[in-house]
Amino acid sequence: MVRGSRLVRVASFFGMTIGAFVFWQFMDRVHSWIALHQDEKIERLEKEAEIRRVREELIQQLQQKQTNSSHTDPLA
Repeated sequence: MVRGSRLVRVASFFGMTIGAFVFWQFMDRVHSWIALHQDEKIERLEKEAEIRRVREELIQQLQQKQTNSSHTDPLA
């Protein structure tokens, strides 16, 4: 009976060790996935901010051209 009990303890130890390893690997993959998606989100937000900045610059340039052309127009 003592021998069987020891075998159960050893098997339980190995089972928990393997379970902990699998859990650790799974959590590592989840962490990597989350980090990757956060990086992608940051890149997307940076691109959107750059697009907005360039758009605003172009709008300002267009407005300046329109105001300059209206000031130099002799018919205005």
